[in-house]
Amino acid sequence: MIRIISGTHKGRRILAPTNLPVRPTTDFAKEALFNILNNRIDFEETRALDLFAGTGNISYELASRGCPAIQSVDADFRCLKFIRETATKFDFKTINPVKANVFSWLEQTPGQWDLIFADPPFEQVGTTATIPEIVFRRNLLRENGILIVEHGDRQPFQETERLLECRSYGKVHFSIFGIK
Repeated sequence: MIRIISGTHKGRRILAPTNLPVRPTTDFAKEALFNILNNRIDFEETRALDLFAGTGNISYELASRGCPAIQSVDADFRCLKFIRETATKFDFKTINPVKANVFSWLEQTPGQWDLIFADPPFEQVGTTATIPEIVFRRNLLRENGILIVEHGDRQPFQETERLLECRSYGKVHFSIFGIK
């Protein structure tokens, strides 16, 4: 079950279908993530990109906090259908679901964002490592923007250029990147 932590829809619970191929960010880790973000961004002025969006958990939290533009990218049709239905149900007009392979989409998108959040499957250790490289090579972050990659403990980012910090919450790790 997904719970929206704060904002206009604080406390709302969302029950995702059990047949979705996802591993949603836990409430504990999501709460810690948004405590970090509260000190770094103004949600009401943030253009956000939610990669490997899955259930839309992060997108709903961003919408509830007032983000004016959120793109939720996932390759699974069922995930996008669920995100569309939930966004409509909660009247989250700022969420734009996009069905695409995240890596191909990143290589082609012309946009820039203030916040990019990526939550790839933990077992994609090799390909997950390419996310920061693509984001910075393609200049996908706006000035003072941040990239956050959620990953397991097998994903080493310590030597990655533009890594600002890593935070761990149980088995969930957030690597935070930006332009120093």
